[in-house]
Amino acid sequence: MGVPPWWLAALETCLMCTAVTVMGMPPNIVFIVADDLGWNDVGYHNPDVITPNIDKLANMGVKLNQSYVQPVCSPSRHAFMTGYYPWKAGLQHMVIWDQQDVCSPLNLKFLPEKLKEAGYATHAIGKWHLGFCSWNCTPMYRGFDSFYGYYNSRSDYYTHHEANFLDFHDGYEVVWDKNESYSAHLYAERAERIILEHDTSKPLFMYLPYQNTHEPLQVPPEYEALYPNVKTPDRKTFCGMATALDAAIGRVVSALEKKGLYEDTMFFFTPDNGGWPAKGGNNWPLRGSKITIWEGGTRVPAFVSGSRLKKSHYSFNGLFHAVDWNPTIVSAAGLKPDPGMDGIDQWEAINTGEEGQRTEFIYNLDDVVPATQGHAGIRVGDYKLLEGLVGAYNGWYPPDQVYTEDSMHQWEPHTVNQSYYKLYNLKDDPNEYHNLADDMPSLVKEMAARMKEYHRQMIPAKNPPANPAGNPKYYGNVWSPGWCKQPMT
Repeated sequence: MGVPPWWLAALETCLMCTAVTVMGMPPNIVFIVADDLGWNDVGYHNPDVITPNIDKLANMGVKLNQSYVQPVCSPSRHAFMTGYYPWKAGLQHMVIWDQQDVCSPLNLKFLPEKLKEAGYATHAIGKWHLGFCSWNCTPMYRGFDSFYGYYNSRSDYYTHHEANFLDFHDGYEVVWDKNESYSAHLYAERAERIILEHDTSKPLFMYLPYQNTHEPLQVPPEYEALYPNVKTPDRKTFCGMATALDAAIGRVVSALEKKGLYEDTMFFFTPDNGGWPAKGGNNWPLRGSKITIWEGGTRVPAFVSGSRLKKSHYSFNGLFHAVDWNPTIVSAAGLKPDPGMDGIDQWEAINTGEEGQRTEFIYNLDDVVPATQGHAGIRVGDYKLLEGLVGAYNGWYPPDQVYTEDSMHQWEPHTVNQSYYKLYNLKDDPNEYHNLADDMPSLVKEMAARMKEYHRQMIPAKNPPANPAGNPKYYGNVWSPGWCKQPMT
């Protein structure tokens, strides 16, 4: 019996639609950045943490087992958006503070600007922290069609105030009417609205740099109540915040499903730095904390997930650095990354399960004294070399114990100006217990020389004093742009 003509016509139409969906239209992209979420703060690394949506996406996608970021917020975000190391932009020392005349260099093209070349609608929801003294530094001038969130490093989750001044913005407007509304809920609502109103003739890019789980430690009580067995108050609240983050991500996934976009959406997930045990986060069994270039401050749980992956349900063990997100996402969108950047396009390797393209990276280069973030560090293959002070938090911090900044401070017995090295084989010793510097002096010399080559490309850290003109009292008690004529870019 022959096949009816109408069935062949329907099949041809179906195949054509599929080809257009898979091959013609670039994928929708959701780039999620969790704030201060440590290695041990997701369910797929630690079953005591309740993150079912994150776990599902990670388990059905590709877990990046050696994914690295900068030790604090602004430098990592700069790397995500530009594909360049922060120490080439003067952003290597701590973060951009509230009233500093600094932002990520304006001559560098941000990720959403590149995606617009493929026709993407671009939206940012959450924490900016890339400078705002000039309007030119802010999201709406750097490639985003919309922005809903705050500019500074931190904010109260309910009042949306930083240092007693409001920091909540919707595009060019100030958001006044959301006092007592939890930020993760507000961000989820905005994401849902954008998704459900999205013009599906265009691909969608959503950058979701969530506030959770950065301090202050605040969460609705129903999330904290999920952890009756957690003993320490800070850890209990933090775990609740991780679950609140997960719930917000779940709402984004549900909205994409409702709109019919989920099957053609790629998810990219990373924290901006490791957890801070003094504020509830945890990196166990990795050494150190946020603000250090130990593994605990820089190696984070990250993944890529979505139906466009040719190979999934596996762990990618190649080296991946914060600067790689830009070219990798651009490549996933079907575009060619800009040449010359520090980031490496690893989309093909992740997508197919091939060997990664990165063989080395710089943890940080910071010559500011005291270099509380760590002076310098390099990774080459399995080996990691540290030079100078690594940071104030040099220990190992098991979960569910009481930590304070004072109790965590474990400065090593060296002066700031003393040059010294630490060498680790991270394949054999991922938790950095055994310093091999005295046993392998030739390798130390070789890696130090390699790091010195990078050091020649470094520009001095931009760390100016606060500009009084940025005081929110001049802007109706709101943190606002427009008070610097020429930011230090």
